[in-house]
Amino acid sequence: MWNRLIVALLVVIGIASCNTKEVNPADIVYYSGPVATAYNLRTEYSDSARTKVVVNSKLQLEYSDGDREFPQGIQVDFYNPDGKNAARLTANYARYEKQTNLYIATGNVIIRDFIETKTLNTEELRWNRAEKRIFTDKFVRIQTATELLTGTGLTAAQDFSTYRILKPAGSLSNGTL
Repeated sequence: MWNRLIVALLVVIGIASCNTKEVNPADIVYYSGPVATAYNLRTEYSDSARTKVVVNSKLQLEYSDGDREFPQGIQVDFYNPDGKNAARLTANYARYEKQTNLYIATGNVIIRDFIETKTLNTEELRWNRAEKRIFTDKFVRIQTATELLTGTGLTAAQDFSTYRILKPAGSLSNGTL
């Protein structure tokens, strides 16, 4: 008798717990955070077994759509055809947008050209790896051995070997103000 009562009670509890509640798709909350985290990352891009670009970052967050974020900054070294480190880009923060295939560096962005000894400073710079060029529509400051150039907007080769300031604001000899 007790066995039948326990079985009947379990059946009633089981049926009661199978309450099918419809879920509204609008009420579903999807995870939007990173799906992968990498520490002390080093990524090398090469062509014909020659290193062209090396990307270093202390932290990389990757998202489900392929975008990446570098919240602790980024360092990108560009190499010339001779394998020599031609230029280095550093920034406080960067992100990679897969859909546009662009790296966007922000916050104290600096490019140092080691071949011609020139330095670019700006607050935002975009790098198109496929086109091997960098560009910005922000204020830029370029210091060479003999000049200080400023302006708004810039397009350049990714290794900063050639560049064009879109709206130059002036030139000062010997880098003096």
